This record gives sequence, C-alpha cells and structure tokens, in this order.
Amino acid sequence: MKTLTLTDLQNAVAGGVAAFRANIRLQPAGGEGTKVFPPTYSGGVYATERRRINGIELNSVLLNSVQAEANQLEACLREAWDGGVLKLPIVYSNFSGVEFEGASEHVLASVRELDRLTTLDAPHRIADAIFRDSNTKDGTGFREAYARAFEANIKNATALFELCPTALLFGTWDSTGSRGGLGNKFARALVCEVVGIGATTGVRTSSRLDPLAISSKVPIYARTGGGWTALESEAEHNEDGELKKFESKNGKGNPSAVNHSNVTPDIVTAERSSEPISGGVTVDFALRSAVLSLPALRRLKFPVDGQSSAESNRAAQTVLAALGLFAITRQFEQGTFLRSRCDLVPESTILTIERVRSATVADDDKLTLTSEQALAIYDDAVTAAKATGLPWQEQPIELTPSEDLIGLVVESRRFEFQELRVGEA
Repeated sequence: MKTLTLTDLQNAVAGGVAAFRANIRLQPAGGEGTKVFPPTYSGGVYATERRRINGIELNSVLLNSVQAEANQLEACLREAWDGGVLKLPIVYSNFSGVEFEGASEHVLASVRELDRLTTLDAPHRIADAIFRDSNTKDGTGFREAYARAFEANIKNATALFELCPTALLFGTWDSTGSRGGLGNKFARALVCEVVGIGATTGVRTSSRLDPLAISSKVPIYARTGGGWTALESEAEHNEDGELKKFESKNGKGNPSAVNHSNVTPDIVTAERSSEPISGGVTVDFALRSAVLSLPALRRLKFPVDGQSSAESNRAAQTVLAALGLFAITRQFEQGTFLRSRCDLVPESTILTIERVRSATVADDDKLTLTSEQALAIYDDAVTAAKATGLPWQEQPIELTPSEDLIGLVVESRRFEFQELRVGEA
C-alpha cells in the first residue's frame, strides 16, 4: 500500500474526499477469549446492543465511548507533547507551587500533585472552568486576557487555531462563559469508539482470604470519641446503656465493617434481585472505528487580519487533519489500556488509513501511515500554515489558579481525607 503524504492530505482537504477512517480490530492483551471489562453504567449494567456486521446481527458491548476515546487520543498527544515530540499550542494552569493559608501540608501536597492541568486534560478543553478560574502571570483573568478565543465561531476560528487547535478537532462548548448554554459550540471532527463484537457476558465473583484469620463472630463496637474497637471497655454506649455497634457501608457490628475477616467465595448478585451482576465479557474481537470528517473541518474558516481566503482556510484545515491522523497513529502504536482488565492490542502491526470518497473504498485509497510519518506531515503543515500569516502560539501559556479555585480544591481534599479517615475507622 502507498504511504499517505502531505500532498495527499492537502488534496483531500481541498475537496473530493469525505473522510479518513481507520477500522482497527483489537484483541485482549491476554489473548483471544480472555475476559475484558466494559464500563458500567447506572445500576451496574453494561451498554449492550445488537449490531449488524457484514449483514449479520451480533451482540455487542460498548468498551469505550466517543467521549472516552477523545480523552484517550488527547492523552496520547499530551504524552508526545510532554516528551518534546509534538509542538502544539497549549494552555495550562499550574498547581505545582500553590499556597493556601490554613491548609495543612498534607492537603497542599495533594493539591500540588495536580501539577500542570492542560487543555489536553480538561474535559471542556480551552472553555473549561479550570481556565475560566485561572489568571495570567500579571493577574488578569484568562478569559479577559484572551477574549478573542471565546468570540471565535465557525466563520472565524483563527483564535482557537492559534491557542487551542485540539478544541477544533475534538470539539468544545463554551458553556461556562457569560452566555452559558448559548456559548459557541464546535462539533467534533474526529470521532472514535471501541465496541466489543460477539459479546458474551460473564458473572462477577467475590472472595478474600484474611491473613490474620479474624473470626467473623467477633463483635465490633463504636469507640468512645470516634473510631472502632473490639474491646467492650473502650466502647461507646447508646441511650439505653447498650454497647453501640460500629457501622460502615461494609457491615454493622462485625469485622467486615472495618474491612477485616474472610469473604466467602460467592457469585455477586444485584441487591434487589437474585440475578448475577455482569462480570466482564468475552468477545470475538473489539473494533475501534476512527473517523476524521473533512466536511466538518471545511466548515471552519480562518481569516487572517480580518480577510478570509481559501489559502489560509485550507492551510489551517490541513493542520487539524494532520493532528488528528497523528493522534490515531500514536494511539495505535502505544497500545490501548482502557481500564483494569481491559487492555487491548491490534490484530495487525500495520495501520491502514482509508481515504473515503464513497461507500466503497478503492484499493488505491487504502494507505499506510506511522506516527513518525504523521508527525512529519503535521510539522510541514504547520510550517505551511504559518507562511500564510496564520497565528500559532509557539510557547505554552501558563496560568495560575485563582484563590477561589485553590480554596475549592483545598476544601474538597479536606473533605476527602476526612471521609477516608471515617471509612478507615
């Protein structure tokens, strides 16, 4: 197969091509037939449905949603940016050295571990409340300092291209601004999803062997002053003078309430019925579908100095397309860890990118592409875009979280630590 080139990409963006896509078959890293675990939704259920594959209706289960896949692709871009491989406009709020009066060092250390939260980490990208509630180095609010980014629309997306091109690729909605739900929206141009095909649901089991061999018959009491105890002399009494049993979400008055003793091997069932709770699935294969929509990119216009031109529009659209292809190839080569016990690998080591002109893809529209090749295309596309006069933020924009935002995070951490202590007790 031919390798995709910058010229191929530029010609595709100019017209005549509807999309680039990759349909990637995956298998569990543990091998065919190994159980994988989909995400669970309200009620502890999986998102299952019937899908038609090659004219055959098959059971399927969602392994990674469109939103989660966008986060996975952005994580690949973040890793490449952190490593100096990818040059990309980035905005970040720096929590690494925050101070807050009255906060313990334990709490502050937890907040500082957030380090740099970038537009590749925040769910709403540049429009996220994290950046809304952060300031530039001179103390100006981010939205005030970079108002042009929040005035952008599909007819003039130049400011977003300059400051956060990934918002144009993965979509964004300025719902946290002064206009609320009426804030500008940009649809996703790159849409990915992972679905398990030929899915058979398993059951969930539970068991635990306590190395202390603590008997489940030992009574556990609420300790006077807080916490728990097995000693009657230390126990709190209720209004009737009776010893008060310790209670937690795991039990009441027994070692299980404080996470001790054995758990008898069993099949876990739903609380309100005797039906077993889903415990992972086996699939014939998992299918990752990635579609980069060129019409979605063509809708975006990129005027320079107030003047729109086909040259600047195509140049910016090509950069966005190249960035999307780099994300797809990088993810393919890095492997796919979705969650615990859902680690997937491709069936083939060669990634095929299809240039979609119609429902039937011709052989000469099946192209190969590696992340190294995609990165070279991207770098050349950026150079070409800058030559048209399009702005491109070379250096990351560092912000400082506001006192209100730091205070909110500090109080959240305090609450979490307090809840953790109660749970441990």
